[in-house]
Amino acid sequence: MIKLLCKFVFAMCITTSALAQDCQISFKGKITDFHDSTPIVGASLKIENSNKYAITDFDGLFEFKNLCEGKITLTIEHISCETKKVTINLNRDTFKDFTLEHHIEDLEEVVITSTHNVTSNTTQTTEIDNKTIEEYSGKSLGDALNNVAGVSSINTGNSIVKPVINGLHSSRIIVMTNGVRLQDQDWGIEHAPNIDINNADKITVVKGANSLEFGGDAIGGVIVLEPTKYVLKDSLFGKTIVGLQSNGRGGNLHSSITKTSKKGWFVNAKTTLKRFGDFNSPDYNLTNTGLSSTAFSIQSGLKKYESGFTIDYSFVHNNIGILSASHIGNLDDLVTAINNKEPLIIEDFSYDINAPKQKVNHHIIKASYYKRFKNLGKLDVQYDFQKNQRFEFDIRVGDDKDKAAIDLDLTTHSISSSFDFNNNLDQTYKVGIKAGYQNNFANPLTGVRRLIPDYDKIDTGIFAIGNFTLSDNTTANIGVRYDYNYIDAKKFYLKSRWTERGYDTEFNDLIIGDFTTQWLVNPKLTFHNVSASAGIVYQVNDKNAVLFNYGLSSRAPNASELFSDGLHHSASRIELGDLDLQQEVSNRVSSTYTYQSNDTRISTEVFFNNIHNFIYLEPTGIEQTIRGAFPVWEYRATNASLYGIDFTWQQKINDAFTFNNKSSLTFGYETKTNRDLIDIPAPSFKNSLEYRNKKWHQLGVRLESELVLKQINYPDNNFSVYLPTQDIDALVDISSTPSGYHLLHLHTDAVFQLSKKTDLQISAGVTNLLNTRYRNNLNRLRYYADDLGRNYSLQLKINY
Repeated sequence: MIKLLCKFVFAMCITTSALAQDCQISFKGKITDFHDSTPIVGASLKIENSNKYAITDFDGLFEFKNLCEGKITLTIEHISCETKKVTINLNRDTFKDFTLEHHIEDLEEVVITSTHNVTSNTTQTTEIDNKTIEEYSGKSLGDALNNVAGVSSINTGNSIVKPVINGLHSSRIIVMTNGVRLQDQDWGIEHAPNIDINNADKITVVKGANSLEFGGDAIGGVIVLEPTKYVLKDSLFGKTIVGLQSNGRGGNLHSSITKTSKKGWFVNAKTTLKRFGDFNSPDYNLTNTGLSSTAFSIQSGLKKYESGFTIDYSFVHNNIGILSASHIGNLDDLVTAINNKEPLIIEDFSYDINAPKQKVNHHIIKASYYKRFKNLGKLDVQYDFQKNQRFEFDIRVGDDKDKAAIDLDLTTHSISSSFDFNNNLDQTYKVGIKAGYQNNFANPLTGVRRLIPDYDKIDTGIFAIGNFTLSDNTTANIGVRYDYNYIDAKKFYLKSRWTERGYDTEFNDLIIGDFTTQWLVNPKLTFHNVSASAGIVYQVNDKNAVLFNYGLSSRAPNASELFSDGLHHSASRIELGDLDLQQEVSNRVSSTYTYQSNDTRISTEVFFNNIHNFIYLEPTGIEQTIRGAFPVWEYRATNASLYGIDFTWQQKINDAFTFNNKSSLTFGYETKTNRDLIDIPAPSFKNSLEYRNKKWHQLGVRLESELVLKQINYPDNNFSVYLPTQDIDALVDISSTPSGYHLLHLHTDAVFQLSKKTDLQISAGVTNLLNTRYRNNLNRLRYYADDLGRNYSLQLKINY
């Protein structure tokens, strides 16, 4: 009875306290868009642990009445906005302002459903979607980019594939991977980008120097690889791709796993393995062309709209065999190899990768941070570190048998910051600054004269870009950039070479040491580069649009163009740089017409690129060494012009069939002499007919036709040489281009739903269906062997 009485008294005290509490407080507020301060209409608000709700009106206002004094937790929600929870201490009537981001889709995963031209942009831009990237999971970046009109590749065999945009390659193309400009000795034709294509969710190709944010030296263009963007929700998902190929008797494995949180935290890990043995042409084995590749990456961070950060690490290791028959000991071998219809070395299939070969390790570490400021814009800050280790192995004997002939270690540090003033979407501005330090170390213990010297390099740049909506159907863009480049090198020159090049009358002040037969010199070179761009796109109507663009770009000569001096073993030639070279200056004008309807999509791009001091490498004669006679290739500069047209047509025939065409024509010549430029892609025409049945496992069947004409415009760099073993003067024909060719390819795929959250995609294909013999004009090994024969492929992809 006493216990019951105590409980009654306690309950009465609580009730009395509650009745005495002030519950007449009013809580009002306004919710606006963080981006542009416009009111958010229809946002819902709920006070947790109560039945009190409110909805914002047309002015973004809300009100709660009859609230009690104390702390409340308020949940604010709106479609396409990030949910926000706030705690408020109420002790009197209160008014609060809140912001939500009504463009939260920026944080969600971007899924591109097709490859198309972006006509709303003021630059000639093309995107490659994730589906195409996955189709090329076992191949290279250059292979995938061949799907873009105007983009081809310059190859060393089939495993070293270097992108070419409108006839330009190497240092004239910037490759951006996950926001980092790739630094991996890109000066060499036989140096492919060290990138795992599986790390990209989308690839964008920008033709010409109109992406000043990335650099002012992209005379050819920019290739941007973007990672997946994740949805802010609690989730764990991944995918695995397994591929097999008959040509090379190998395959590839890629797997990724991702954990995301609705609070914005995420972590992603990916790995890729590739292993192939000798590839084969239609008639014979291509000895020592195997490939072994390993890649790994991990990315983690916090992504919210107002602020966030990411920390990334990626690693790529490539071990690539180079066709044994391409290794020449002297000009006798070169003449014999060119005149022979088959490689001089043909051995049985093997997975061994012997010299000549390349081994490359590439590391990237990146830390980035962003923050958005209300009614102003977004700040980005980034630091990245890269380490590239390149080893090139020649066929050697004795104690040096397993020692690399070229051993380069390139280390790069970069820091950048930009601010995007985007509070007014009709008129946005972006400004940024970047600084970088680079050190190249050429190992002197190779036993071979160093081709590239030790050097330190400093790069700084600043840019400003403006985007303007002039009317409902007109958009314009203008930008300017300044770059400062400084290089401090130390190099040994043979005294005979120093005099032969005429450096003794012009650069003797660079000599800092005398080593009997060699001079030690210390060139310190400075370059000031100005770049600019301007573009306008006019939407004629719902279906037609035209684009006009101008780009000015400047590129300082790279270390190879300035300092090369010796035998480049993987290229089997002597390469000579020129200390007199000045920066290239490009003036590029272009125009694009696009037509788009429900069934038809057409894009026609034309360009003209005039380049002052265009730097190129061409053969100039022969030189005798202790290993024999080798062709000499020298870097030279001239004024050049390139022009061409890229055409894309996609036609939906009916609900099941689609036709595609991609055609490219590029021409290049020296402006003073009309002499054709070297390494210009031949005219190419790619057509495909695709059948798609969405009702039956999304079945797709695609037949492709690839026609490449003979390149008839090329410089005559042939030369004669005396062959003592045969006592004759022989013509070394290194200029004539191979015949044109026509290839057929077949691809099919289907998707099978294994469970609610798991599906399996099976794809199979045949490249070079008819096993056609051919040689590509831009394959450096075309002198020695045919290109690849028929290849059967099978790929399984499981999403989970």
